[in-house]
Amino acid sequence: MLFIGIDLGTSSTKLLLSDEKGNILNTVSKDYPLIFPHPGWSEQDPELWWKACAEGIPELLKGFDASSVAGIGSGGQMHGLVALDKDGNVIRPAILWNDGRTAEEVVYLNEEIGRKKLSELTANIAFAGFTAPKILWMKKNEPENFARISKIMLPKDYINYRLTGVHCCDYSDASGMLLLDVKNKKWSKEMLDICSIKESQMPALFESYEVVGSLKGDVAGLLGLPKTVKVVAGAGDNAAAAVGTGTVGEGKCNISIGTSGTVFISSDHFGVDPNNALHAFAHADGGFHLMGCMLSAASCNKWFCEDILGSDDYAALQSAIKPENLGKNHVFFLPYLMGERSPINDTDARGTFVGMTMDTSRADMVQAVLEGVAFAIRDSVEVARSLGIEIKRSKICGGGSKSPLWKAIFANVLGIPLDMVKTEQGPGFGAVMLAMVGCGLYKDVQSAADSLVSTASTVEPDDKLVALYEERYGRFKQIYPAMKGLFPRIS
Repeated sequence: MLFIGIDLGTSSTKLLLSDEKGNILNTVSKDYPLIFPHPGWSEQDPELWWKACAEGIPELLKGFDASSVAGIGSGGQMHGLVALDKDGNVIRPAILWNDGRTAEEVVYLNEEIGRKKLSELTANIAFAGFTAPKILWMKKNEPENFARISKIMLPKDYINYRLTGVHCCDYSDASGMLLLDVKNKKWSKEMLDICSIKESQMPALFESYEVVGSLKGDVAGLLGLPKTVKVVAGAGDNAAAAVGTGTVGEGKCNISIGTSGTVFISSDHFGVDPNNALHAFAHADGGFHLMGCMLSAASCNKWFCEDILGSDDYAALQSAIKPENLGKNHVFFLPYLMGERSPINDTDARGTFVGMTMDTSRADMVQAVLEGVAFAIRDSVEVARSLGIEIKRSKICGGGSKSPLWKAIFANVLGIPLDMVKTEQGPGFGAVMLAMVGCGLYKDVQSAADSLVSTASTVEPDDKLVALYEERYGRFKQIYPAMKGLFPRIS
């Protein structure tokens, strides 16, 4: 049997083909653009996601027996509002996870509806990236489009809808909409009422590994696949990545350094951070997880290297960073290029360099960017630790984890060993594993993880560097509070 994993990302869709032993046989990536209509806004045309799959899957299958494909799973960018009319047509470009237009709606939800009420209803408070504030924004600013909405879905669910015709969503992705009663795994009627939408407009809910349907006949013909291919509900990208790294069951941790950055802590039991600095979501393994999400992680490095320094040779830029300067850099960077979610929840926050002098070098600034992202991830780790959660080690994945220097910085800033898994395909591999469970190859996600995920390498922290970064982190923590009152006046 063969399995297809779809990793529906912000800048590209990555497709992978796996055999039943988890060997990656082929990969295909299709890039597409983002739309920035106004500063702080971020949109995308869902048709580009479908085009990437429709063109990429036949390419993925070249040289392989397509009739052996048994299942398809997907992991996708979370929170994006995809709205369809009664004929199944996309009403407007999707408003993405990193879009910051909903500041007023977030204030309304958190202050007028109230954080306590939101947490009772959904286990979370409102963040600008969540889907519910986007719906309220659309209702207020695009009432004609809002009136046309027949179906509301998330990005990867649009792909499943095109594949099967089924309007569906899994619990992990639905958790990030601020519309799901996470504890009881059902839509919150009160939240739907607050957003002036009906449950009939919302997708049917599934566990991530459950089969939602098979390929439509015309789609099977288009992709060159049998109609018998099973499609599972899939998961939000972070939950799918966690599955792909074996971060399932009680107390496991995964750090993902992609466009955004996340700290993902899995649990068999439902739990909520009382201050709601971390998200309380359902997990793709059928359990739950706490997650801290920063909006700009590897994208900070990409921005500084490519847009500011004019180079995409990240390795060369990092090679200029002297090992003896680790933990001693006099320059700090706040990585809030798109505002920030966890744990500060501040749409006005902005990227900021602090501490530059006449002898500051380009290498110092590159290092500051790498360290700033690691410090911001530690902010969320510290929230978890304050809840009594002991994080002794973590998996690490995502594009940023391919940098040996950045991994070393992370290990020493966090003071824990970081494990790289053998198959580092992030959400795509997790999606494949979910498809395997849905097709009966494994009885549950834990069994799939135990069989298919192994550690390839580990980065150990160095005691001297840990001590140096402890002192630097103490200074980093003072910068945002000092800047907080200024950001609204300059954003």
